[in-house]
Amino acid sequence: MAHFGVLTGFTAGALALRAAMLVAAMMLDRLIGEPDMLWNRLPHPVVLFGRIITGFDRLWNQRRRVSGRTRRCRGIITALALLVSGILLGLVISAGGPVIVLAVLVILLAGRSLDDHIRAVATALDSGISPARLAVGMIVGRSTADLDEGDIARAAIETGAENLSDGVFAPAFWFLLTGLPGLIAYKIINTADSMIGYRNARYLAFGSGAARLDDLLNLVPARITALLICLAALFRGRALAAIRIMLRDGKKHASPNAGWPEAAMAGALDVWLAGPRRYGMRLRHAPRFHETGTDADAAAILSSLRLLAGAQIIFAILMAAMIGLPALVNAG
Repeated sequence: MAHFGVLTGFTAGALALRAAMLVAAMMLDRLIGEPDMLWNRLPHPVVLFGRIITGFDRLWNQRRRVSGRTRRCRGIITALALLVSGILLGLVISAGGPVIVLAVLVILLAGRSLDDHIRAVATALDSGISPARLAVGMIVGRSTADLDEGDIARAAIETGAENLSDGVFAPAFWFLLTGLPGLIAYKIINTADSMIGYRNARYLAFGSGAARLDDLLNLVPARITALLICLAALFRGRALAAIRIMLRDGKKHASPNAGWPEAAMAGALDVWLAGPRRYGMRLRHAPRFHETGTDADAAAILSSLRLLAGAQIIFAILMAAMIGLPALVNAG
């Protein structure tokens, strides 16, 4: 238990240890990714989170017999219960010591998985539109049957930018500040938002609690992600353009957070992103980001992956600098 306070506290020593663990976890994640041998035999933690959320959905989200106001209250209680459960689970796991915490951290960071899924879309585009539609359909919720090359490339790039925040930097941010309790709490709320946070007849009321809580938890990480993308754009000579487009267009997204990294990516690549997209029979109208940019293609997807990797390298360098924080504090 000697490490428990360091792993969950908020001191210079705790921040330095967690920064070191983040650097190690990001390196290990890049090396091993999501091993199929393991997850073909065991359920991934996010899958387990999903089963819990599905249980709440089936139990409390009954539209025929319950008013929308009651379902909204139940949804808020569900979101808070999930948040508290994540914190408690994180505290229990943290008692196992740094090695156990590092293992969980590697599992819950999704940098390598994100790269693999986005890269698969670029590879599929080389084989034709049909394979590319199937590949991009694995990572987006929009309808893909009628997408052309530009649509597919934009969908992949937007997903990469948004999920760099949701899958890498937001978990890292909450781990750095609060340790494993904050990380697991974030992941379970983010999973809930992806499952029940939709603005449709079934989930508009019940999922509103999870959606709003997810918006709150991503408020700072999404903007950090956008800034890191802008910094990575220095290597393309487009950092100032990325910042300008981010500040101008980031707030145009329906989400208070997703638009920031997406707009930064549009400026960094000099392509236009966002715009209208179809979900089933419903067409969602949305403004374009960097509307004077060029049309996206497979090459732009690969360029976006280099920016995602560059942003993660910059973040790892910042974390490495924090490792010396205790010595700096003591010297002061």
